[in-house]
Amino acid sequence: MEKDLDDVSNIHKRFSLTLLNPSSYHFSLVASLIIAAVIVITVHFGYLNESLEEFWYRIPIIVGVLALTQIIDTMFSKKKEYSKSLHSSLFANMLWIVTLLMGLLASVVLVKETSLFFVTFGMFLFASFRIGIYTTTLGVNLKKAWAICFVQPIAMFLVLVPQELWISMLSDPLSLGYGISFMIIASVWSVLTDRAGRPGMESTHKTIQAYLASQGNDFTDAEEIMEKRSNESNVTTSQIRFSTQNGKEFRMVLPEIHPGPYHPVGGSNIPYLIYKNLSSSAMVMHSISNHALNLPSRNEVEKYLKNLENSEIKDHGIQCTEPVIVQINKSRVIGLLFGNNPLLFLSLSPHGMEDIPNYMKTEIEQYAKNRNYMKPMIVDCHNAMGEEISNEDGEDMLKAAKSCLDTLITKNSFPIELGYANTDGMDVWTEDLGMGGLGIVCLKINGKKYFLGWADANNMENGVREKIIDIFTKRDYQLLEICTSDTHFAPVKARNRNGYYQLGLITSAEKLSKWFFEIAKNAEADITSAKFEILENKSKVKVMGQSIYEDYSKALDNSLRITKVFVIGCVVLFSTSLFL
Repeated sequence: MEKDLDDVSNIHKRFSLTLLNPSSYHFSLVASLIIAAVIVITVHFGYLNESLEEFWYRIPIIVGVLALTQIIDTMFSKKKEYSKSLHSSLFANMLWIVTLLMGLLASVVLVKETSLFFVTFGMFLFASFRIGIYTTTLGVNLKKAWAICFVQPIAMFLVLVPQELWISMLSDPLSLGYGISFMIIASVWSVLTDRAGRPGMESTHKTIQAYLASQGNDFTDAEEIMEKRSNESNVTTSQIRFSTQNGKEFRMVLPEIHPGPYHPVGGSNIPYLIYKNLSSSAMVMHSISNHALNLPSRNEVEKYLKNLENSEIKDHGIQCTEPVIVQINKSRVIGLLFGNNPLLFLSLSPHGMEDIPNYMKTEIEQYAKNRNYMKPMIVDCHNAMGEEISNEDGEDMLKAAKSCLDTLITKNSFPIELGYANTDGMDVWTEDLGMGGLGIVCLKINGKKYFLGWADANNMENGVREKIIDIFTKRDYQLLEICTSDTHFAPVKARNRNGYYQLGLITSAEKLSKWFFEIAKNAEADITSAKFEILENKSKVKVMGQSIYEDYSKALDNSLRITKVFVIGCVVLFSTSLFL
């Protein structure tokens, strides 16, 4: 398997780390204020043994101070984001309350007096956490982070603790020793993780900050970083353009570029943009390509779309064969022959797989060339979830593709009749479907009707294709295949490990079948004689390439290894404080 696939899978696997933050800043705001109140109650009942009358007024004051300092915090962050201030404040307050509760637990288990050390120590841990957060996600340098790390915790401390205890608690050698040690540890961790991706990645933190900013639709920094690392390359886009007697056009498009890298950066929504550029009368298929062929920025997307108009006609005709279906174990290949140009659809559904590797495309194209085919076009149906294709399944798929090519040579060709319809104008918005909606083309060949379905979606839930095809079959409609565009556009932010909702995860197969069948009837009603043209376009654009994913993957792995070591060390050091 190609190395970049492993790197992309590794990066994708680490995506779940971004789900640690609450989905709403409102939750972080409310939760942090509640925890601040709990901190007051814990300190005054557990450590100071004060009566309710002596401390109740501190609760609204500390809540107010926390809310004010959360707003002040935004002034120091690079993007001045209130949500990140709230999220970091929540976790820091959680760290403080955990320290207080552990201190109380230690006093019970070890049968000793409670110590105000844990109140001061918790404040220092709060400050240490802020050093890490400010330098990694908020874009503040280490010196500035040290200068502002105490703004929120010291303000809370001064409200929390009676004035007569301020000096004694803040000057306690043990508290200072432990507290400053953790602040130094946080600083060293910050320096090491920032350099974790070198020499390939100058700053891991800047890359993280750019990614987080892009999740708020501020994609400028992310695209700038990616474009700097990208290289110019010639990419090919193949099309079958159908022109009907009633003056309509429909195109099947196979871009060599790959949707991505992720929404909303670069070419993440490229299938829909191509679809819209072609008057919403197209199916933008997933060719055999991978994330190395991502367009890194909107500039490159615009360049690609503009150049797409300059396509060269390679062949034309009016005839096509009936479809050939070859199934070998899990692997299925469906082929049609337009003139001397085979169109192949490759799938493992319902078992699923990741992107088909490039070596399979090379081998199939060479096999087609040896049999004197003109322009083989290969579609990765991308219609079931799975891992990288196994060697066994890959061999089966190659055998099926070659068998399909061998059979197509023997088939007779017939005049093409075609009808096309899509969901434009229908109310089909759903969280697992992209902006291009659904489409169906009906091919009438030798008096028989065959349907091909398309969805502007990022893959499909396993088995959904089979359920839809079964419903069509029961109505005597032959739906050959359903393909997705593998768009990386996300209508909503999916808080799951994948980072997206595959088609059929949110919307039921029954509802999808209803939509598909409605447009299938429209396509059938629109059938008329058609001719085809094979178009080819070559564009010189910047693509992200393989090395950028290797460097990102390496930086993430190194950062996590460093973090694990520091976390273990911090837990051990924290544990020693419980025995003091």
